[in-house]
Amino acid sequence: MGREAYPKQSLGSLYRRIKESRVLLVGAGGIGCELLKNLVLTGFGEIHLVDLDTIDLSNLNRQFLFRHEHIKKPKALVAKGVAGKFNPNVKLEAYHANIKDPMFNIDWFQGFSLVFNALDNLEARRHVNKMCLAADVPLIESGTTGFNGQVQVIKKGRTECYDCNPKETPKTFPVCTIRSTPSQPIHCIVWAKSYLFTEIFGTSEDDAPEFDHSEDSENSEEIEKLRQEAQALKRIRQSIGSPDFARKIFEKIFGEDILRLRSMEDMWKSRRAPEPLDFDKISQQALVIDTSVTQKDQTAWSLPENFVVFSDRYDFLERLRLGELINCSLRRLSARLQDAQAKAANGDVSPVLTFDKDDDDTLEFVAASANLRSIVFGIETKSKFDIKRELPRKELVDGMY
Repeated sequence: MGREAYPKQSLGSLYRRIKESRVLLVGAGGIGCELLKNLVLTGFGEIHLVDLDTIDLSNLNRQFLFRHEHIKKPKALVAKGVAGKFNPNVKLEAYHANIKDPMFNIDWFQGFSLVFNALDNLEARRHVNKMCLAADVPLIESGTTGFNGQVQVIKKGRTECYDCNPKETPKTFPVCTIRSTPSQPIHCIVWAKSYLFTEIFGTSEDDAPEFDHSEDSENSEEIEKLRQEAQALKRIRQSIGSPDFARKIFEKIFGEDILRLRSMEDMWKSRRAPEPLDFDKISQQALVIDTSVTQKDQTAWSLPENFVVFSDRYDFLERLRLGELINCSLRRLSARLQDAQAKAANGDVSPVLTFDKDDDDTLEFVAASANLRSIVFGIETKSKFDIKRELPRKELVDGMY
């Protein structure tokens, strides 16, 4: 039987229209890879693919068209080459570009029978929605929220458009709530991701979109103290890779900083005061914890388990002497950053690490940090699975997957 036998049998008279159609797919990420494969195998005659992103290591576990040798290459171009092998009879055109570029105007959109959205960016999705309405071209909108998927057909004059229903705006939190008086698990998760992770491995939290300084204008003295704490953390960052690096980080953020907060007695008149954590005491408790604890992703970890995921156990130096794998997330991320710095020794820009919830190292660091923070403030801890669900993959600006 020929390549077209099964599509013809399944689609009947519709197959001819599909074969003669010209469609646009915007986005070549998790949804886009799967959708492109389906469009090619269904036999759509001509498919145009637009994506501005390049392939990253963290994409490989869910974007099946890409392999390790494709890292740093344009997603659209690689996806075209790989998917084209599934059905050589389909014409594929790829654009490594932003769908909001002027060349993708209304006249260009009018050249398609159907448009498919596979984006993970609100502004880009809205843009494609507007262009399809203006060009009077049907749009199939798809996306995910957490672990839920959604698909919506949009046809001018026949259905609701993408912007007909208001979308939830990104949440922001006063910086003093995140840094001084958290009361919910999400406060601790945002602190771990947008403050602690970026201060140690990335750039300053001052530009983090989750932090809203406008509501803290009356707390200028507290804001200044928080800035001083951030500067102290940056100085500790200079000792990255040293045997006592994990201890320094832990004792500062879960010890010294918490003691400073406790000293502000007026802050705790109507709420539970935070309790600092003792590195040596918890490290001894953690000696019986196996580092495979990270595989328990749907169960909230205990205090010693979070400690093992975040930091080095008391026997770190002995394990290091024996040449054993150092498994804590802080040590793994430190090694990655040092490796990137060594490779870019002659570059103008110092490399940084970025958070991606599909990267186990960054996710486990944020999960353990958030939970330790929650324990300090008497807040409910969350499982790795639940924390992953709370977080976006990564911030995008006019980007797409």
